[in-house]
Amino acid sequence: MKVDSHQHFWKYSKEEFDWIHEGMKVLWRDFLPADLEPALRRAGIDGTIVVQVPQTLRENDFLLECATASDFVRGVVGWAPLTNPAVKSDLEKYAAQPKFKGLRHIAQNEPDDNYLLRDDFNRGVRELRDLGLIYEVLIYERQLPAAIAFVDRHPDQVFVLNHIAKPRIGDNALEPWASRIRELSKRPNIYCKLSGLVTEADWQNWTVAQITPFIDTVLEAFGPRRLMFGSDWPVCLLATNYQQWTGIVRDAVSKLSGAEQERIWGGTAVEAYHL
Repeated sequence: MKVDSHQHFWKYSKEEFDWIHEGMKVLWRDFLPADLEPALRRAGIDGTIVVQVPQTLRENDFLLECATASDFVRGVVGWAPLTNPAVKSDLEKYAAQPKFKGLRHIAQNEPDDNYLLRDDFNRGVRELRDLGLIYEVLIYERQLPAAIAFVDRHPDQVFVLNHIAKPRIGDNALEPWASRIRELSKRPNIYCKLSGLVTEADWQNWTVAQITPFIDTVLEAFGPRRLMFGSDWPVCLLATNYQQWTGIVRDAVSKLSGAEQERIWGGTAVEAYHL
């Protein structure tokens, strides 16, 4: 099974999606399962993991409805107020849904780069393991030191790093990101999504040569066993299209063995999300 481990659906409104600014008008519309399915068929992708965007419980219900109506959606990563002392009841409700696989908080947007180290947030994260839920780490590269300390606090929790920690690809800045990503990868309980690279570069002028060192770094750091393909559709449309991105990943991993390529294209996601 080939799996896209990271994509989104939404019903667009300017109020709820205020982060989509004037320069991102390609995203000023609804993106629903029927919009994605043709691209999946052309790319030979069998299933997806849909990931939250708005940080509301209502978002979980919307994504679960999409998953119920669309066989290709194999899992949902939602959101819950992890800093709320009473969050366990929310977690238990959603964990009872077979397609609900985990949670994400948009830590990249928190004013405090050490948000992941808050005691109340970590108390909420400690509830996930017993419910079989993963936690997805969404950060900018400057937050990697905090993410390393955060993962160290939860050695038995499964984590998935989004978008290779958003390095400054547009600045061709391999360091200090590369050293920090290698350090994070030493923690065996964290997987990494090969997604979101082109949108960290110049949307109109990025090149494959520019992003290749970043792909090679995570291949070396995490290895195929803990690396998984993701499209970040429809956000990727700011800089590429679905077919182009799958082609770039296909070329980047072509030097690997067949078994290693199968891990990146699906095996890792199947393992991480219990698909």
